[in-house]
Amino acid sequence: MTTNASKRSPFKMVLQTSAVAGIAAVMLATGIPAAVTSSFAEPVKVATPQQVPSFADVVSAVSPAVVSVRVESRVKPVSDDGSYGFDFGGRGFDQLPDDHPLKRFFREFGGPEMRGDGGGERHAERGPKAGPREGRLRPTAQGSGFFISEDGYIVTNNHVVSDGSAFKVVMNDGTEYDAKLVGRDSRTDLAVLKVDAKRKFTYVSFADDSKVRVGDWVVAVGNPFGLGGTVTAGIISAFGRDIGSGPYDDYIQVDAAVNRGNSGGPTFDLEGQVVGINTAIFSPSGGSVGIAFAIPASVAKSVVEDLIKDGSVSRGWLGVQIQPVTQDIAESLGLSEAKGALVVEPQAGSPGEKAGIEKGDVVTALNGEEIASPRELARKVALLRAGSEADVTIWRNGKSETKKVTIGALPADEKQASANDNDGAETETQQPASEKALADLGVTVTPSDDGTGLKIASVDPDSDASDKGLKQGETIVTVNNQTVKSADDVAKVLDAARKDGRTKALFQIQSESGSRFVALPINQG
Repeated sequence: MTTNASKRSPFKMVLQTSAVAGIAAVMLATGIPAAVTSSFAEPVKVATPQQVPSFADVVSAVSPAVVSVRVESRVKPVSDDGSYGFDFGGRGFDQLPDDHPLKRFFREFGGPEMRGDGGGERHAERGPKAGPREGRLRPTAQGSGFFISEDGYIVTNNHVVSDGSAFKVVMNDGTEYDAKLVGRDSRTDLAVLKVDAKRKFTYVSFADDSKVRVGDWVVAVGNPFGLGGTVTAGIISAFGRDIGSGPYDDYIQVDAAVNRGNSGGPTFDLEGQVVGINTAIFSPSGGSVGIAFAIPASVAKSVVEDLIKDGSVSRGWLGVQIQPVTQDIAESLGLSEAKGALVVEPQAGSPGEKAGIEKGDVVTALNGEEIASPRELARKVALLRAGSEADVTIWRNGKSETKKVTIGALPADEKQASANDNDGAETETQQPASEKALADLGVTVTPSDDGTGLKIASVDPDSDASDKGLKQGETIVTVNNQTVKSADDVAKVLDAARKDGRTKALFQIQSESGSRFVALPINQG
């Protein structure tokens, strides 16, 4: 129990008085003036207190807009055959004889009540099944969310509501409302709920996250472990985090304490605007270790607008399979920097193919904005509207050119421009012995059965080709974007690359897992 200064115990006052008297006596004995000793009886005060930021004003302003989200799902019946969840040698409960000891037991001790024809027994009427009935709801998840409009639109995470059949939101004053699902987007893990009530809700707005800097203070408000209205604070730790959750990963990292149940809740700047939506944490233990990830406000804003308007998200689609440009690949193509997105294969009939984008091209810019990686290209294309035109700058044959592309709509079952993660798969198919060695590359090849490319017959385990992941049974389709059908074709392309001063060549490799590009050194021989 705490006590204030006016209610100190006599015991504490005696101790304090004795301590002061003792100190004074010592100082007098050592010749220190008594006037100095009197200062020890005064409370300590700091002349100019250091100003430490307080989040109280921000919290009091935004808390009414933050809600706890409770999700309920429908429970399937335990049994559809009248067995009440029991199996007696392949027979259900209702199939047991009336004089079976288990039936007598349940009659006497209040077990499942049974239908029958009477026989002097007491029967209670009930529904067609025992146990949880079809359509019954039970709590399955909880998270956080926040109002973005006075008429009741709420933003939360898709993974919070994805399996739900009914939703409730609880405000910071304990008021509960039913909510309906407006729309959700699995690719960005966002969802929108709507509360219909005859009142106006306190709401918050999205910040311009381009003005937010690493080191800025932020405040997270949410419902961790069901403890609604919980506030934590920290700083922006990093931008552009890719945690492998989807093709559009671009998370803000914060060190505010975020735990289970914070999902869908907002992270605010000191002006009370939403910088990000808390979505994931890195935690070996399951609890907060100070590494949390939030969806940037700029991403959330456009997705939420689409969900409110259409119930789904419309994304732009280029239709090309792409992979990162490594330093080796950059050297092989004559690029000064390892940036951009290397086109592995344009999809047939895609906007990219129709515009003339070919395999081996490197996308370096979109509408004049530099592209640093495949993931950045995926995000930027996704933000474009279907039917709009875009200028795609590519690097081809040692020079830059621009293609005008009419952006398509991302098909529901397709992934827009995403990185190629295929490592290749070894096949047991053995090729004939008509192999011609390319010793400087560490592979032996033979013409493929269908006349397209060269089948890799063997790979020297100590070679660069092996280090780059080439495997027996895979096919070399092109070298420096030129089709090859024989070892002589490969040698000619490599000679031309050496004359151009190149130290590496770009090989397109086809396997059962897909197509990829690999840069191999060609400075030997």
